[in-house]
Amino acid sequence: MSRPTSPAFSEAVRNPGGPTAPSTGRALLVQRVATVALWSATLLTLALLVLIIVFVMQRGLSQVTWDFLSQAPSRSGAEGGIWPMIVGTLYVTAAGVLLATPIGLGAAIYLAEYTAEGRVSRIIRSGTESLAGVPSIIFGLFGFAFFVTTLGLGWSILSGGLTLGAMILPTIIRTAEEALRAVPREFRHVAQSLGASKWDAIRTVVLPVAAPGVATGVVLGVGRAISETAAVIFTAGVALEMPTSLFSSTRTMSVHFYTLTMEGISDEKAYGTAAVLVVTILLLNIMAYSLMHRMTRRYR
Repeated sequence: MSRPTSPAFSEAVRNPGGPTAPSTGRALLVQRVATVALWSATLLTLALLVLIIVFVMQRGLSQVTWDFLSQAPSRSGAEGGIWPMIVGTLYVTAAGVLLATPIGLGAAIYLAEYTAEGRVSRIIRSGTESLAGVPSIIFGLFGFAFFVTTLGLGWSILSGGLTLGAMILPTIIRTAEEALRAVPREFRHVAQSLGASKWDAIRTVVLPVAAPGVATGVVLGVGRAISETAAVIFTAGVALEMPTSLFSSTRTMSVHFYTLTMEGISDEKAYGTAAVLVVTILLLNIMAYSLMHRMTRRYR
């Protein structure tokens, strides 16, 4: 039994250029208004980003010299440079990302490839999304109570990295899961029809195709970890010395900027630190997206 259709729909099918076609009249006006609105939203977002970068750079670039980048701070940061903070930021961020990436990718593979959509998967996904909404100060308190106190790791790079890893885990899971689900099912079927096991098909076919999306999640996690303040203060500490091991206390650039500003030690040094932090995040994003585009071209 055929499905009934409206007279307007039938007329549009028979005569695409006729008066009922969606590309004419009111529909065309709505299309143009939507295009202008979307362009405006995009330009507003870019303008906000440029405004923040210009604001920070105007006040901070005059402080960024080789001595500022290569020397240790003195007088609580009022003089000297930020070299220990740069090293501490890279260590804490790397520890967090290295801990969160394999766990997050494994959870994403399990959710996308080994579970059917049901109550269990919905509970896991809901828990992950709820974890993403927890304020960073709560992660900091948890990290202090569990890693610093209960496990006895103290204020250290390891405690800060573990806390940041837990904080960025939901971002990596959700982004990687969406990237894996975007790979066409036919890719898996072809690989398995040639004799590959399910894991071999995932490892050799699905993961390489989904790599750009997975990399995007990791980049987002790096961006959040490198700029985090509240969770790091409670777990990595605020030491000004150069860290010598994973169990050394350290101070990241974001914590250094916060301390200099809130305690009124030096606004000039604070804006210099903010400028270095912004440039570091931009460089990491550019490198990650450059790598992602290379991988996309390779598997296209």
